[in-house]
Amino acid sequence: MRPRASCGHMLKSLDIRDMLLIDRLELNFGSGLNVLTGETGAGKSILLDCLGFVLGWRSRADLVRQGAAQGEVQAVFDLPAEHPARAVLAEAGISVDDNELILRRVNALDGRKTGWVNDRRVSGEVLRQLSEVLVELHGQHDDRGLLNPRGHRALLDAFGALDLGPVRAAWAARRDAARALAEAETALEAARQEEEFLRHAVAELDKLSPEPGEEQRLDISRRAMQGAERIRGDVARALQMLGSDGAEGAMVDAARWLEGAAEQAEGRLEEPLAALSRALIELGEATQGVEQTLAALEFDPSALESTEERLFALRALARKHGVLPDDLAHLADQLRDRLGRIDAGEAQLGALRAAARDAESGYDAAAEALTAARQEAAGRLDRAVSAELVPLKMERAVFDTRVTAGEPGPEGRDTVAFTVATNPGAPSGPLDKIASGGELSRFLLALKVCLARGNDALVMIFDEIDRGVGGATADAVGRRLQALAQGAQVLVITHSPQVAALGSMHFLVAKSVTDGMTTSRVVALSEQDRISEIARMLAGDRVTSAATEAARALLEG
Repeated sequence: MRPRASCGHMLKSLDIRDMLLIDRLELNFGSGLNVLTGETGAGKSILLDCLGFVLGWRSRADLVRQGAAQGEVQAVFDLPAEHPARAVLAEAGISVDDNELILRRVNALDGRKTGWVNDRRVSGEVLRQLSEVLVELHGQHDDRGLLNPRGHRALLDAFGALDLGPVRAAWAARRDAARALAEAETALEAARQEEEFLRHAVAELDKLSPEPGEEQRLDISRRAMQGAERIRGDVARALQMLGSDGAEGAMVDAARWLEGAAEQAEGRLEEPLAALSRALIELGEATQGVEQTLAALEFDPSALESTEERLFALRALARKHGVLPDDLAHLADQLRDRLGRIDAGEAQLGALRAAARDAESGYDAAAEALTAARQEAAGRLDRAVSAELVPLKMERAVFDTRVTAGEPGPEGRDTVAFTVATNPGAPSGPLDKIASGGELSRFLLALKVCLARGNDALVMIFDEIDRGVGGATADAVGRRLQALAQGAQVLVITHSPQVAALGSMHFLVAKSVTDGMTTSRVVALSEQDRISEIARMLAGDRVTSAATEAARALLEG
């Protein structure tokens, strides 16, 4: 066998239990080109069905082997440190410590399917996401790979090593500017709907001109005037009594008579005279205090009326706006600010419209540059594919990468489609609509050779991609598959002895019947067994010595 190429990521093994015609099968694959051969109907497609099942692909309903309670498939992958599958695993909360990724899925007889990744139970969606970065299938009926036009733009970008960063940044700036403008327009429109109310409310508040703490001051003043109105009459009558000549005159007369008699009283009247003097002083102070109080209680009834009117106006306006009276001044500032935003809204909108136009222009420029780069890359891809088609005996075919205008988005505004015409002047169209089976296989191979250079992140599987070709063309197909497998891993199901002879590992798929039960088995072939199998592929059921020698020559080739 040929030496295996070094490969960072590969499918190490596939373990199948009770699936379709397989009762128990363990396969260990190598890096480089792995070929699977066998007679038609031997069950080669079963391996793809089982691999697709463990990868979460849409599968047939009757996968469980007849008589079994459930079927199970396990696939083990080597996973380098920087492989994109690790991002999918991290999102699912799954760690890979030893660079080995184990996928396992069970299919119950009732159709229920359960999957695990490194012994962590996962949904089929997680398996499908992993499959997108682990395995790439190419065949005549594959809508996941090169035949799916939805992926053509990304394939062209990868081929051209195009930098999508500038257009993505420009798209984000365009989106953000458009959003800011739309939000401002919506806010301004909503503000305009309440503009009349705002202007009336601000005018009403400005007219009243409320101040913080004013309501408390007015309430205290009102209460004071109301209290003064009730007690002023009593205070006035008391002052009248104090200010009359009765009390003070009697006390003065009494003091004068006592002073006249004091000289002959031998000191006994000193204390009464002192007390009477103090009483006259206290009486004066009391009279003065009552006079001052009466003056303080003096008010204008109209002042009480105006105080009450303002107090009630403040409270009514506060109730109207649902705030405390002390918050009316702040409310007035807020409403004036909202009015100011309305007045300044048009100017702001003008600036935002200009920013949106600038962002639109920036995106247009970035998208146009990307379109030009894609068109240049498309030309290089077309030339590369055309060169690959020559040894595949399709030198008259025309491969065309069409870059047309599409809906704008974060990756530009181009639609990319791979089209072919089998002969010059013939109508062109999608690969799977124009090319026949054999032609399609060779187109896919030529395209894959051009697209896969330098990319070994995916395990590539080719399902009978050499169908309908033979001789030198089959050898050219095999040489290209072998080239793809350098530094990568390629699995190919083939009926071509030329392709089979180029494999670094060779597996034979065979079918047998025991006790009325049909079973498929797969074995890795030794060098001598490979000679026998390739001779069978060359000669059919009757293997001649010439076929054996031809097989040996192919393997030594």
